[in-house]
Amino acid sequence: MSKDQAKFRTRVGGSLIGLSLFMTVFTLFTLVPAAAQEQGSVVVITQEMAKVRQWGFISAAAAFGFGALGAGMAISSVGAAAMGAMSEKPEVGGQALIFIALAEGLVVFGFITALMILGKF
Repeated sequence: MSKDQAKFRTRVGGSLIGLSLFMTVFTLFTLVPAAAQEQGSVVVITQEMAKVRQWGFISAAAAFGFGALGAGMAISSVGAAAMGAMSEKPEVGGQALIFIALAEGLVVFGFITALMILGKF
């Protein structure tokens, strides 16, 4: 193993340890207040309310999921064409970036739609 590979492995290992430490601390700080809440308050949900919530969650997931899939397909084709055009003519890089950003907007619309659906509950 070369010197650079050992250095890379050390950095990746340190990053993973740091990330796991951060996730552990974050989980402790978010779960302890949730577990310390009052146990006496009970929310009653009827069958009709449960069905409405179920379809609401499914529709929010579909809005975000289809938006992400559509954006991924759009960016794959637009990005490939943009890189090909930039290899022949570097000055079209700004225009290509605009087209890629327009395709990325689909994810934002799907995310906002999902948040609006979830905001109703």
